Amino acid sequence: MDYNTSREKLHLPEYGRNIQKMVNHIRSVNDKEERNNLAQALIQIMGNMNPHLRDVADFQHKLWDHLAIISNFDLDVDSPFAPPSKEDIYQKPESLPYKNAREVKFKHYGRVLQDMIRKAIELEAGEEKDYLIEVICNQMKKSYILWNRDTITDEIVFADFETLSAGQLQIPEGLKLREQRDLVQQKTTSTTRQQKQNPRQQLQKNRKRK
Repeated sequence: MDYNTSREKLHLPEYGRNIQKMVNHIRSVNDKEERNNLAQALIQIMGNMNPHLRDVADFQHKLWDHLAIISNFDLDVDSPFAPPSKEDIYQKPESLPYKNAREVKFKHYGRVLQDMIRKAIELEAGEEKDYLIEVICNQMKKSYILWNRDTITDEIVFADFETLSAGQLQIPEGLKLREQRDLVQQKTTSTTRQQKQNPRQQLQKNRKRK
C-alpha cells in the first residue's frame, strides 16, 4: 500500500500532490528555456485553482512565491519577481511580552480597574477625583457581586480599594455606595428591556443611532 505518510512531504498541501509532482518534473528538466515555459504554464494552473485571489493585490507575485515554496526553494527559472528566501518564509515570530497575571491582585476586579485607580492617583484633589473614586468603588462592588454572588459591605470595598491604591487614595468623607439590589437590578432591567423590544423597535433604534 502507498500511504501518504511514506510519500514526499507536501510543502503547500492546499495545492495538492499533483502540483508538487509537476514542480518536481520541472526541476528535472535540463533545458532552462523549457523549464521557464513549464513554470509559466504551471503558474496559470495554480491561478485557476485560486480564483478568489484574482482581486488580491500582487496575485501573480503570491503565486511565484508559492511555486518557490513548493519546490523547496530549488527551482532555477526566470521569475518576474525576486524569489523569497527560505529563512524569511520560515522565520519564527518574536515572542510577545505577555503581562504577568500575578500583577492583578484581585481577579474579580480585573486589570482595567487597577488602571483606573492609577489614573485617579494622578489626578489633582477635587470634585473630579472624588467622583472618579466613587465610580471606581461602585464598579468594584458590582464586579464583586457578579463574580461571587455574596453579600458585600461598603467597608470591604473601601478596604480593597485602599489595598489596590497602596494607600495613595482616600475615600471621600461620607461616601455611600449604591445598594447591592440596585446594582443587580440595573443589569437585569437593561437585559429585560432588550428582550421585550420587538424587531421593528430595535431597527428604528439602530437607525436613530446612525
